[in-house]
Amino acid sequence: MQPHPRLLIWLPALVLLALVAFCLSLGVGSTPLSPAAVWQAISGHGDELSRMVVLQLRLPRAMDSFAVGGLLALSGALMQVLLRNPLADPYILGVSGGAAMGALSALFAGLAGLWVNGAAFAGALLSILVVFALAHGRGGWTPTRLLLTGIAIAAGWGALISLLLVLSSGPTMQAMLFWLMGDFSYQSSDWLPLVVIFAGLLLWLPFARHLNVLARGETLAEALGVPVRPLTLAIYIGASLFTAVAVTQAGAIGFVGLVVPHMLRLTIGGDHRRLLPAAALAGGSLLLVADTLARSVAAPRQLPVGVVTAAVGVPLFLYLLNRARGPL
Repeated sequence: MQPHPRLLIWLPALVLLALVAFCLSLGVGSTPLSPAAVWQAISGHGDELSRMVVLQLRLPRAMDSFAVGGLLALSGALMQVLLRNPLADPYILGVSGGAAMGALSALFAGLAGLWVNGAAFAGALLSILVVFALAHGRGGWTPTRLLLTGIAIAAGWGALISLLLVLSSGPTMQAMLFWLMGDFSYQSSDWLPLVVIFAGLLLWLPFARHLNVLARGETLAEALGVPVRPLTLAIYIGASLFTAVAVTQAGAIGFVGLVVPHMLRLTIGGDHRRLLPAAALAGGSLLLVADTLARSVAAPRQLPVGVVTAAVGVPLFLYLLNRARGPL
């Protein structure tokens, strides 16, 4: 089977965009480095300061931000199929609220490091279980019931988070606020986000045709032999786990999972054989650029990356809405 012409154009373009974003992330900062200095540091040459800046500080952070952005965009693409709404967001089912509540509880108790990450992941998993249990009524759950249950659970988490912020003070409150706005400052790179995003793509690409059919409605999918109930359950669990890993790694970062899949649908179409890998590449590149701006615009101070994604995402999303023709 011949590759789709759009894939031949957009896939190399997105790979090139990701490489450019990585180069900018490694070279730009409070200590600017030329492309030659970055290459020497990566290859083990160059001065000790350049090697430390690139290999110990910027490269791990770049890997984290690329993986988190890809996970959020991939989760958003799946959520928009699950809820059959191109404006669905990966945080809409309360997963980020549960993760935030777990992480902030750990910070409130004076814990740090892996305790915060573990508590965030536990909170996200708890939220997944609660939403699924409550949304599964006597007649099974529907996208509308799942959406309304997730919104209610997210509102509940939001109230508890506000209570924790009111009860905290000083450095603890500042750490909580930075975590809520998305922050890579205190993250040391591990391979979990990269492993999850590659495994997620490998697992979901074989089901891309099923996702295409399901996006047109359950009735048509069932008529064409698509196993609707197992597939929707797998989408819910997969998208929630992608979001949980992303939120655990970097806190709550908005607009990536909303804007990137919607933008790609307007440019390369809704075929998930193209959309899923494109979302992972574009989401990772967007968050890489946003994180580079967050740590360089006000250097040596660092801004929460969630502030930058919101500043970029709001006007971009409004532009996409204005550009779209007909009903969404």
